[in-house]
Amino acid sequence: MQRFIIERDAPAVGSLEMEQMRAGLSKSKDVIRQLGPDIQWAQSYVGGDKYYCVFLAMDEAIVRKHAEMAGLPITRIERVGRVVDPTT
Repeated sequence: MQRFIIERDAPAVGSLEMEQMRAGLSKSKDVIRQLGPDIQWAQSYVGGDKYYCVFLAMDEAIVRKHAEMAGLPITRIERVGRVVDPTT
C-alpha cells in the first residue's frame, strides 16, 4: 500500500465542534467499509479552512473514488515518497 496526503478546502472546518466532525466522518468511514481492504484512513489534521487526510491505499484512483462516493472535496493529492522523523 502507498501513503497519500489529501489536501481539502473546507471553509471554517477548523471551528467545527467535535460532534459535527463525527457526523461528517461517518459517511467517509461507511465508504471505506464499502471499498474494502484497498484503502485505509490513517488520520487527519484539521485547521482553519483546510484539512489534510492521510490514507494508505493501493493507488490514487481508489483515493479519488472514496472522495467522490463520500462527497468530499479534493484540492490536491500527493503520494508520500518517504517519511522522515527525528530518528532519521
